[in-house]
Amino acid sequence: MKHIKYRKGYKYQLAEKCRIQTDIIQVSRIKEQFIELDETGLLTIPSGYAWDGPSGPMLDTANAMRGSLVHDALYQLMRMGLIDQSWRHAADELFRRICLEDGMSTFRAWYAFTGVDLFAAGAASADARKKIITAP
Repeated sequence: MKHIKYRKGYKYQLAEKCRIQTDIIQVSRIKEQFIELDETGLLTIPSGYAWDGPSGPMLDTANAMRGSLVHDALYQLMRMGLIDQSWRHAADELFRRICLEDGMSTFRAWYAFTGVDLFAAGAASADARKKIITAP
């Protein structure tokens, strides 16, 4: 094989499976290679999932990592058209809740939530899917 295909823009890779209950209730289970969302809203992100961490002015601190992981996975499902864009606010609110659970200050969690809730709609659209690049 002379060429490889890849996507760029990822900084982190999950080393152990992450499971979290969401409010996103679906008619049927979604099972992709690196994201699963069951009918009850249980989100499972297996080991190996790659994401870019917190976005914008948000610092990549320990209390932002789990929230950014879950948020990125849910936005990916929206970009793929597997969950409706109407769930975006719920994903943003879950991000805020997780950051607070993980010890982030109320003010910082509020401005992080406000930033994604007001300005991240484009990141959930199909147009924001990472492009496949061929090398060399």
